[in-house]
Order: sequence, then structure tokens, then C-alpha cells
Amino acid sequence: MSFRLSTSLKFMSLSLLAASALCAAGAPAAQAGQLRAEVTQSLRKGAPHVADELLVQFRPGVASSRKSFVLQRARAAMKDVLVGESLATGRSAARGEMVVAKLPQGLTVAQALGTLALDPDVEFAEPNWVYTHQATSNDPSFTNGSLWGMYHSTTLPANSYGSGAARAWENNKTDCSSVYVGIIDEGYMYTHPDLAANAGTNPLEIAGNRRDDDGNGFVDDVYGWDFAGNNNTVFDGVTDDHGTHVAGTIGAVGGNSTGVAGVCWKVKLLNAKFLGDTGGTLANAVKAVDYFTNLKTRQGINIVATNNSWGGGGYSAALEAAIARANAANILFIAAAGNATNNNDVVPSYPSSYVNDNVIAVAAITNTGGLASFSSYGATSVDLGAPGAGILSTVPVRSGRRVVAGYASYNGTSMATPHVTGAAALYAALNPGSTAAVIKQMILTFASETPTPSLVGKTATQGRLNISGF
Repeated sequence: MSFRLSTSLKFMSLSLLAASALCAAGAPAAQAGQLRAEVTQSLRKGAPHVADELLVQFRPGVASSRKSFVLQRARAAMKDVLVGESLATGRSAARGEMVVAKLPQGLTVAQALGTLALDPDVEFAEPNWVYTHQATSNDPSFTNGSLWGMYHSTTLPANSYGSGAARAWENNKTDCSSVYVGIIDEGYMYTHPDLAANAGTNPLEIAGNRRDDDGNGFVDDVYGWDFAGNNNTVFDGVTDDHGTHVAGTIGAVGGNSTGVAGVCWKVKLLNAKFLGDTGGTLANAVKAVDYFTNLKTRQGINIVATNNSWGGGGYSAALEAAIARANAANILFIAAAGNATNNNDVVPSYPSSYVNDNVIAVAAITNTGGLASFSSYGATSVDLGAPGAGILSTVPVRSGRRVVAGYASYNGTSMATPHVTGAAALYAALNPGSTAAVIKQMILTFASETPTPSLVGKTATQGRLNISGF
């Protein structure tokens, strides 16, 4: 059974899917012109991006000297190699090296894109879009018994519109300890008493020896890596509340008479921090996705899914290719549909609107089963709904000069997404060896068997997350 339509049916125009990439020579002139017009429109609308940076995808086999010449002609300079040629695969085609280019003062992104789009050695160039998390704050004083997102109609307490995780728990389905989950977000408080036991570590990295033990290019990446700060400190204080909240919904320790419980009572959480105080860049998002792909393919770590409770900017061929690499490694990319009350079928919301097979797009529902007032939706572009309003989870809080463990209730498709990520981890743990495609299919099958009136015509399954039958 297929719940998301094919690419050609999902969007009426392929140009919508490529809303911000500029094709170089080799693409039909009309198509390149249309793409140029669309990226110009996105920039005029104020889509956030780094004002003096571009991502440039070279074609395979372009010599280093030629790359330098191409950038110099566009008055740009190479800042960073984002994806080396040996890893640059997108969909099924090999690609060349991808770099981040720095622009001089006075040269706009649109001007540089126009120059690079005409060069035969460039496959595409695009703005370095800026992303933000998909959550809004709510009352932080929820009391015990408020975890409605975990309930089932037959559990005590009960809620018919919860995820049904508590029903699975009643059947001793709590242990996801064989599974790793990647949190692509802010950092998270891995010392939080309700998270510490589930803080996954890179098994090939020796803490504190200041060496890159596993050879992945990151020194002492024990708990993950901070791509925003370019260091191994993935938790930096109270500003990492969003990432910590996401972590708690996926895997807060259950059965410990403390705080809250995540979908998985036991699981291994790893972090790729790319969101900071002012959001995160496309370049660092690509690095974060590839970080987990490489941990799985090169280090053999059993990463089942990444949680992506963020969005913004426009379409990115670079990010789509990174998600494709994750798909090739059997890693699900579970993404928030967005909080703009937007029909994503009409105006795509990235990254949830990418049509890669491993993407699961998640809308938010309330505790009465309604589509949350803030939630975006899409009859073909959003897969299912999940609890996303009044969700209590773990956060860091300030107590005087100290940062201590706390709890808070947030709203957002950011909060719905980790319910689904936790479900993917639980299914993978209960069914070892399942592919990403099978896990996704089962999640969507259970959702389609749980029809929800508010989601009819608003999601592909017309239903909500239901873990109770796992």
C-alpha cells in the first residue's frame, strides 16, 4: 500500500519541487529560466538565508583548478567542502564535490547565482537557507498525568487520540535499546536524570583523548557533534530546550518514578546539533544528515531514524541529496510538517515536503483529535497526524546561576514528530532487520487504520499515529 503519491502526482509541477535550485548549462533553457525566476521570488519573499554564502554543486570530475576559476569568475571564494566527490550521490546519479562559497561585500546572492547558473561545470547553486525549529512555548507547569500523547482509549489515564504507546507498554514493549536514533536539532541535555540512561554514545570514540578514534573527521564526538559551534559539546545550556524536549518524547526513561516517559523507555539517543540561537544553516543541516549516514555506513551503528523538528527556507537540491544518502543507508528522515497552517500540497514546506522514500511528514493534533490550529497539512504531502499540542517533556531550566533538569509543555509539529520517531525506533527494536521502507509502511498502515475526522483530506493516511498494535 502506498500512502504518498508519486512525484508526478504529488506536485502538479516539478518546478515547485525545485523551488530554489538554479540549474546550470545542460538543462533546457526554459527550465533553467523558470528555476531562476522561482529562486528570485523566494528571495524577494524574504526566505531566510545567509546573506554572503552559497552552496555550489560541481559536476563530477571537475579539476580543483577549474573549481577555483569558476568561483573566482563569480567573485566568490571557497569557504568549506560540504560533500566530497566520493560521497556525493543523489537519487541514483553520481555527483561531484559540493562546496560552500563566500561572497564579497556588495555582491548579492542573486547576482552570484545568476553567474554560476551559466557555468557548464556547475550542476546547481543555491542559497544557504536558514532553518528554525517548529515549536512554540506553552504552560510549563503541567502536572503528573498530563502525558495524553502517550495514552490509548483503554489505558489509565485514557485518551482516545493519544499515540497508544502506553498500550504497547502494557504489553512489555518498552525496550528499544538495540536501536540508535539521531536528533538533528539543537543540542540536548544528555545529563538530564530522565535522559541520562538513554544518552547514546559513539561506541568507537574514546572520550577525552582528543583524538578522532573512529576516523570520521570529528574529535571526541562521544554524544554527537555540534555543527553550529564546530565542537563536540552538544549541550550548551538552557537554549537547548527544544532539542531536549524532542529527546524526552522519543526516549525519556520510563518506569523510574521520575518525570515523564518517552515512547521508548530504553533507547540510544545521539545528537547532531545545527540549530543555534538564530537558527541553523542549510550547509550545517547537510553535514548533520550526512553525519548519521556515515556513522551507520562506516561505523556500523544501528541508526534507524533521525528526528527533524525544523523547517524554513526553500527547496534545496543539496539537502534532498543528503536525505537520499540516508535513504540508501536505511535511515528514516522523520520531519515536522510546519506550524504555518499551510497546505503543503500547494506551497511545499521543507524538509518535510521532499519526496524521498524515507521521509515521513508529520502534522500535529490536539488531545480532542482536532488538527492543531497551527499545524500545516497536505492531502498528499503530509503522511499522518500525531500528538503535538500541550506535550510535556524534558527541558533544561535555570535555577540561579545553575542549569538544572526540568519539564515543560510545548506546542508544535516539532512535538508531534518525535512521537513518530519513537514509534519507528520501537518497531525496529521489535522487528530486527526491518528496512526503512518496511518501518515506514507499518507506521502508515496503522495510521490508515486509525481514521481521524480532522485529518480526512489533510493527510495521506487520513489517520493518526497508533503504536498500540506494534
